[in-house]
Amino acid sequence: MSSRGRFAGRGGRAGNRPDADDKSGVHPSILKQARRSGQLNLSGRNLSSVPDSVWRINMDVPEEACTVSMDNAEDRWWEQTDLTKLILASNVLTSLGAGIAQLTALTVLDVHDNRLVSLPEELRALENLQKLDISRNQLQELPSCIGCLMSLVSLHAEHNKLSELCPEVVDLRKLEELDVSHNELRELPKYIGLLSRLIRLNVSNNKIAFLPPEIGAMDGLRYFDATHNQLVRLPDEFGCLRNLEQLYLRHNQLAYLPVLHSCVSLKELHLGNNAIMGITPEHLQHLSTVTFLDLRDNKIAKLPDEITLLQGLERLDLSNNDLSALPYALGTINSLKSVVLDGNPMKSIRRDIIMRGTMELKKYLRSRIEEPESIPVPTPAAKDERKATEVPPDMWEMAIQAGVSTVNLSKNMFTQIPSNLILLEGTVAELNLGFNKITSLSSDIGLFLKLAFLDLRNNGLSSLPNEMCSLQCLRELVLSYNRFAEVPRVVYELRKLEILFINDNQVSTIDAAGFQRLPVLATLDLQNNNISQVPPELGNCVSIKSLQLGGNPCRNPRPALLAKGTPAVMEYLRSRIVT
Repeated sequence: MSSRGRFAGRGGRAGNRPDADDKSGVHPSILKQARRSGQLNLSGRNLSSVPDSVWRINMDVPEEACTVSMDNAEDRWWEQTDLTKLILASNVLTSLGAGIAQLTALTVLDVHDNRLVSLPEELRALENLQKLDISRNQLQELPSCIGCLMSLVSLHAEHNKLSELCPEVVDLRKLEELDVSHNELRELPKYIGLLSRLIRLNVSNNKIAFLPPEIGAMDGLRYFDATHNQLVRLPDEFGCLRNLEQLYLRHNQLAYLPVLHSCVSLKELHLGNNAIMGITPEHLQHLSTVTFLDLRDNKIAKLPDEITLLQGLERLDLSNNDLSALPYALGTINSLKSVVLDGNPMKSIRRDIIMRGTMELKKYLRSRIEEPESIPVPTPAAKDERKATEVPPDMWEMAIQAGVSTVNLSKNMFTQIPSNLILLEGTVAELNLGFNKITSLSSDIGLFLKLAFLDLRNNGLSSLPNEMCSLQCLRELVLSYNRFAEVPRVVYELRKLEILFINDNQVSTIDAAGFQRLPVLATLDLQNNNISQVPPELGNCVSIKSLQLGGNPCRNPRPALLAKGTPAVMEYLRSRIVT
């Protein structure tokens, strides 16, 4: 509350001009109400300038001061509130004026939809300002004084004529929301990574061709929209955004899918209307938490079998690409509810099957799964196209000379790890042995100390060797479609493990204490097992961002709760912990 002393020595004649403010567009009664509430809304009044009475609202003696009555509680004008919210939207203002400096208590200033061509330097006085909306004006630049608004949380500057952002923007360390869409920006400030609290960043509809590597330091970013720009690639550092949940990159010039190696919270990835020609297992292995993948209007000719790594995928838009077939494994993604295929030259699937909808399409794809087709990697291992049971010696020699880091021996007939594989133990970081006939794993696997990715899906494994505890670089382990009756105990020794797929096995129990020993585990897929009870203590595994439990005989959590997503499930589990 302001005291009467605020008006000492001020021109009291303002109270003798009851019509003055009325003629300027602001009636005294509106100002009176604003003094009580601390809020003044003058939007849509065709104002070409801001009346002085607005700037001096807490300084001039109000009209009601001419008649003082202690009996009228409603007219106790000396107990007024500082103006904290000023809305001047949808007028015809071309400038604000220096008077803005007098409203130092403002927390919200909304001047969107005017004709402003510049902002006054006096804006720097608004040290309490938290929300500034200057969108839909004719601003060509932001003044350097914008960096003085140290309390600013939200800045809307979309639909202007900004060609660059002043470097002082990065001084807004409390900023959580920044919208500069629909401007003429060609780049972002180099040190934008200093905005570590920023949650939402919208730079869509500009002319940006490259993003600064420093963007990878924006730890708080959850929403990023760069739709309708000229991006040809993303910096590698972009993949460091661990809290990013929604990424919009539609209508750019991207030729390939960005590798988002640490975006463990990503839920939506919009890549439509680009020039992407294909996606690889390397890309897909980091997208296990994605529920919506938009790849429409690209140039994709083939979808890899590793699309099944996206075990949380619910919607997949592949319309207007060059696809002639789909991997049969796509039908095994239980969560998938919608697949859009319009505009593809589909040859291997009849149109009537596609027209029946996603569920029928998935059913058809599953029905076509037999023994996996042989895809010898890195080069054909058998000239007669039979599945390989051994790797020719000359291939090992070439691999050793090349110092290969990725070995793919999937979709063959191996019953054990090839003995010569040990020759590559010093270089291999990714090993794919999926879709073979392996029933036991050699203890030699523990010698691959650089291994970060191990795929053992679709074999006959029921246990893992204890020697695997030495794989302290392992980040992702795929054990799907085997014969595990429990999560192997050695798994709990893999302290850097981030992703574990052990769905479609015979696991009957969950060792919550074991999983709590994995400090960075973000994705845990236990779908389609024999789990009858989920221990509440699993909710204490705070690092888990994606937990899949569908297809188990457990009564709790119920399917309706599982459908709400991992945060709801984890909160439910914690609520059931008996203390």
